[in-house]
Amino acid sequence: MSENDAVDGLRQVQESIRRAASDYGRDPSSITLVAVSKTFPAEEIEPVLAAGQRIFGENYVQEAKAKWPALRERYEGVELHMIGPLQSNKAKEAVELFDVIHTLDRPSLAEALAKEIAKQGKTPRLLVQVNTGEEPQKGGVIPTEVDAFLEACRTKYGLTIDGLMCIPPAEDPPSPHFALLNTIGQRHGLKVLSMGMSADFDAAIQLGATHVRVGSAIFGARPRLAQ
Repeated sequence: MSENDAVDGLRQVQESIRRAASDYGRDPSSITLVAVSKTFPAEEIEPVLAAGQRIFGENYVQEAKAKWPALRERYEGVELHMIGPLQSNKAKEAVELFDVIHTLDRPSLAEALAKEIAKQGKTPRLLVQVNTGEEPQKGGVIPTEVDAFLEACRTKYGLTIDGLMCIPPAEDPPSPHFALLNTIGQRHGLKVLSMGMSADFDAAIQLGATHVRVGSAIFGARPRLAQ
């Protein structure tokens, strides 16, 4: 994909977000676009940065560590979001690198993050990933266990939780999953809902998304062999 294609993709997604917000009676400024740059090299991300996008999502700590420190030196105001599964042994690097972590989903990770936040004095915003489809191969807390997990995060680990995230099953209509996440968020007074990707962010906006994670609609198809 050329530089112009990525920038055109960015502009089209921004316009689609504005249009969806208008259609559903929402303020477009209440919806944050997380441009998912995982697997793409720095040279493919730079045109999107130059076009003004500052919020990006990555799946892997090591990949983000390899490309973002240098990009952040060149572009001010970058906000980096961890949107992939996070191993507890990567908590130190994740707290160093990321401004927002979307995938808190188990006690061992909550404990590891709490230790690093205390040690480093940094406070990344934290979202709990909810496995709305209860898929065994996917990370996330199942819906019936979210209340207890949120309570443990706050009381046992001393963490501030800002919101929730979900990835609906690929074969399901996404709207019921987005509605469920919204319901859980409202029950707990959580304002941040990270839901919706390239194929379904319109439905997510309709159902209350505050953050949409969009990659292929901006950058094109991912490199096949990238990790």
